[in-house]
Amino acid sequence: MMLNPADDTFAATLRDLLPGDLFRAPEPRHLEEPRSRFTGQCGVLACPRDAGQVAALVRAAAQARVPVVPLGGGTGLVGGQVMPDGPAPLVISLERMTAIRAVHPRENVAVVEAGAVLADVQAAAREAGRLFPLSLAAEGSCRIGGNLSTNAGGVNVLRYGNARELCLGIEAVLPDGSLWNGLTRLRKDNTGYDLRDLLIGAEGTLGVITAAALKLAPLPAETGTALIVVPSPEAALDLLALARDRLGGEISAFELISGVGLDFLAEHLPRVRQPLAPRPGWSVLIELGMAAGRDPQAALENLFAAAMEAGLASDGVIAQSQAQREELWTLREHLPEGNRLVGAVSSHDISLPLGEIPGFIARAGDAVAALGDFRVNCFGHLGDGNLHYNVFPPKGGNRADHAGQAGAVQRAVHDLVHDCGGSFSAEHGVGRIKVGELERYGDPARLAAMRAIKAALDPAGIMNPGAVLRA
Repeated sequence: MMLNPADDTFAATLRDLLPGDLFRAPEPRHLEEPRSRFTGQCGVLACPRDAGQVAALVRAAAQARVPVVPLGGGTGLVGGQVMPDGPAPLVISLERMTAIRAVHPRENVAVVEAGAVLADVQAAAREAGRLFPLSLAAEGSCRIGGNLSTNAGGVNVLRYGNARELCLGIEAVLPDGSLWNGLTRLRKDNTGYDLRDLLIGAEGTLGVITAAALKLAPLPAETGTALIVVPSPEAALDLLALARDRLGGEISAFELISGVGLDFLAEHLPRVRQPLAPRPGWSVLIELGMAAGRDPQAALENLFAAAMEAGLASDGVIAQSQAQREELWTLREHLPEGNRLVGAVSSHDISLPLGEIPGFIARAGDAVAALGDFRVNCFGHLGDGNLHYNVFPPKGGNRADHAGQAGAVQRAVHDLVHDCGGSFSAEHGVGRIKVGELERYGDPARLAAMRAIKAALDPAGIMNPGAVLRA
């Protein structure tokens, strides 16, 4: 179905409906995505103040058959927030809708608007003596609406779950411009289809999330962090099992780090202190969050001793202060920056059944080596099976020299992920970059159902066309 651009006539219609100060000239941040793979178009940029104004904007777009691109913090890595082709869209930025509407400590619930920055939601929860556990590298600029629209993950999924698991209810504008008030704080509500779960992870293709009721958790009274050297990914997986047997739900994070990533930091970010020498080939970063009266340092010391006895660890460091804890996390958090400075030939955000991870890493290394001389930085959230498997030129090389091999590398990695029962997109979403991958690897029945849902809720196809499903 043909769509129309958000042209001057459409802009005039909107200005007749809504206050003029809602409309702005777009800035680069409204049209760019972090990896500079796409530059978006914008016929009209609107920055509404409330859900009613979002509804009016979408209703007008539906009547005029104008495409709509919802925009949060713009930090997504798969191009879901920019529309480079087709009729110039109405871009709806949620940047003004930042209110923390309410925090209910006794209920462990916060109600926030979709434009609230993740770090601000975390701070509001802390002020109330609670924790909002969603945590990722972009938390200082990403926004809750985008987190939910992409079902964001991060470092605490092992204990607390993805964004979907952290949301009780949402308020959203549907593609016809109707406002759905699903902002429930209920934890049990079996009253039919769950539209909340349908809109979470839909990447703006089924509506615009305008607010959310989020789950909070008690703040851990005690926190412990350790970096432990392991001989292999297989040993890391066995260490995870040992830690779970001993510590259960007290494990907040369990991150796998490869020596290649540490080499990148040494080459390009020497200011990031590395606590172990020589740099280990494989290590894991473990964080515990415990109740009052528990001793996380003792727990980590006992775990390390048991791991040494079992041959699962050879060295390590346990943080003795908050400064040391932050130093260990700084190491982990700078791995993506090290990757960026080296320049990847092909990057992969994948998930696998935990038991398949060691075999996948070995087989993928062989498959990549068969295609050329590459370095692989494999790291990520081992506790929930999410790996960032990134392929780089050899030391002294340039990714431009391997541009023609990027497609073959990606296909080799993703084919192997599929063979192992995994997913080519663990936490970044599909966006526009991975539409072809979804078509290649997606289950046909599921894809047919997704297309039917899209056609039912958005028959004109105005919502974020080209994202997730091919327009």
